[in-house]
Amino acid sequence: MTLQLSGYAPSRVDARRAAELRPLVEHFNIEYCAVLDSGHIEEWPRFFAEDCIYRITARENAELGMPVGLVYAEGRPMLHDRAVAISRTQMFAPRTMTHLLSAPRIVGEEGQEIWAQCNYVLLQTLVEGPTTLHLAGTYHDRFVRDGDELLLRERQVIHESSVIANDLVYPV
Repeated sequence: MTLQLSGYAPSRVDARRAAELRPLVEHFNIEYCAVLDSGHIEEWPRFFAEDCIYRITARENAELGMPVGLVYAEGRPMLHDRAVAISRTQMFAPRTMTHLLSAPRIVGEEGQEIWAQCNYVLLQTLVEGPTTLHLAGTYHDRFVRDGDELLLRERQVIHESSVIANDLVYPV
């Protein structure tokens, strides 16, 4: 199974199994966002498998089958480099980020992998400014089990607007 980045496809998981998997994915997403929202950017890569893909793409591109990303990282070392660069070389105004998440939708399961979707809204507050909507869209995720925990093998962040802030630096 591959991630479907646009349109609707029915879930391939029955309601009972989805109800069993949803708390695992929900817990993962809550912890993932808590790390980012608290500013602990260098901890962010630990949520990913070694052989991961992370991409941020506009919905328009995803719908055209062109998942060209604003941000693209392949493998945990690339994520680590990005996280260190952000945390140690901040060349932009101090800010806080706040993620708001929908309940996850379980769309598939095969072996040790789980496919899920979750809508997000990312708010940004500049130290001396108002809170603004920074980004909104959907996570399209492929998780792999690591013992009792989940890791992201792939996170495709699809954002709704083709017009975004020019300071998209933080992970989403």
